[in-house]
Amino acid sequence: MLKQFFSKLPRKSLKPDSPELNRTNSGRFSTNNSNTTTATSAGSGTHKSNGGDKSSSGRSNGAKRTSSAVFPASVVAGIEPLIPFKDVPNAEKMNLFVSKVSLCCVTFDFTDPTKNCVEKDVKKHTLIELLDFVASGSMRFSEPAILAMCRMCAVNLFRVFPPNYRSSSHQGGGEIDDDEPMFDPAWPHLQIVYDLLLKFITSSCLDTKIAKRYVDHSFILRLLDLFDSDDPRERECLKTIMHRVYGKFMVHRPFIRKCVSNIFYRFVFETEKHNGVAELLEIFGSVITGFALPLKEEHKIFLRRVLIPLHKPKSLGSYFQQLSYCIMQFIEKEPKLASVVINGLLKYWPITNSQKEVMFLGEIEEILESINMVEFQKVMVPLFWRIGCCINSMHFQVAERALFLWNNDQIVNLIAHNRLVILPIIFPVLEKNAQSHWNPAVLNLTLNVRKMFSEMDDVLFISCHSQFREEDARLSLAAEKRKKAWERLENAASHQPIAGNTAVLVTPLTTSIAC
Repeated sequence: MLKQFFSKLPRKSLKPDSPELNRTNSGRFSTNNSNTTTATSAGSGTHKSNGGDKSSSGRSNGAKRTSSAVFPASVVAGIEPLIPFKDVPNAEKMNLFVSKVSLCCVTFDFTDPTKNCVEKDVKKHTLIELLDFVASGSMRFSEPAILAMCRMCAVNLFRVFPPNYRSSSHQGGGEIDDDEPMFDPAWPHLQIVYDLLLKFITSSCLDTKIAKRYVDHSFILRLLDLFDSDDPRERECLKTIMHRVYGKFMVHRPFIRKCVSNIFYRFVFETEKHNGVAELLEIFGSVITGFALPLKEEHKIFLRRVLIPLHKPKSLGSYFQQLSYCIMQFIEKEPKLASVVINGLLKYWPITNSQKEVMFLGEIEEILESINMVEFQKVMVPLFWRIGCCINSMHFQVAERALFLWNNDQIVNLIAHNRLVILPIIFPVLEKNAQSHWNPAVLNLTLNVRKMFSEMDDVLFISCHSQFREEDARLSLAAEKRKKAWERLENAASHQPIAGNTAVLVTPLTTSIAC
């Protein structure tokens, strides 16, 4: 097996001015993600692959090209790839680099640890050599070297995750995923490839103008697809790499933002299943920090149509921290967006999900800490109607979290300046809690908030208390009138004779339905 493995590699060294190498500089490498490698000897004209050897037609001594969905075909440098970098002159190091990279295009099945052990060790050792060489930054990368690196990364990294590889934990719709993450058995090799790609992208020896031809839209799109990996280690590496790509290749920034938006759209409105939402949001947290002022309309649309609807999925808890950070970055950039965000949160408020309600209340508090008075007055009426509903919640954590808002001095200051509007909304809620809430902690917090309002404006507090009593008496009178009206109807129906198919009241208990 080892002999077959080495037979796929070129042995003869090419001279720098040879026609084969000249064609290499203008061509491209091929890959089709089917674990097939192409190597061509300088003088033999023979094409070799994992499936066997095929002789060329003989009409040309050049390399036989194969079709590909990612990169076109090309010739690899013909230097023995197992030679260390230190044993070749500087003029040949880049050709040796291409040969070593081409060697690493051979892929293996890592689900069986006993299979191809020697070949796997050779590949791992070669990857480490390449990593050290790229990290040293000793010489600028030629175009064939950039081609070879992109091809090698495509062969090793770009893959479709099979259905049994995906975690089914999100199907339950829980906010917190307690299942163990799934780890890729090929990670020991994949990690080195990711580290190599990161060093390559960030290297000062990489010419961005040349590299952008190969780190193109197709390459970036395939990288983004990998964020759905179940392996958290892979997603962490991808996060770092994509952040560096966004920073280095300015021409690709609009495309990256568009692709990430599409991933979020699909997640929110179609599948609600994606493993890399938190990592993608973390990337965007840094991106938003660099937005210039005033904000472009494109960025505001991203906030309204992408970030705010991301509060809708049931799995919000898995990425809530990153999402909240992105939201706050927008508000810090442009404070006028605070009212837009609060209206969006009220639109997607989780009526029947207590854990999400607690998270929403926490985010509301964070926004209110930085909101200005003008924006607060735009949203205070619907906001405190919703907070009032949370205070009356039978789930003690929701009620407790809503009452904790009054522990924040900034929020209390906003409430104090607008107490003429807010207190009439909140007072009935506090009175209802004080009279009937089952939880002692919630009851104590309610009484503390009630006392705070009394000390804030005693006259307004007494006026609200008086209005509450009048309204309570009116509602009690209306309820009593309804009860008596139903009793009269029941008595009248009970004295009616049974005739034909006429519906009759069997017992008064049939109408005692609680609303």
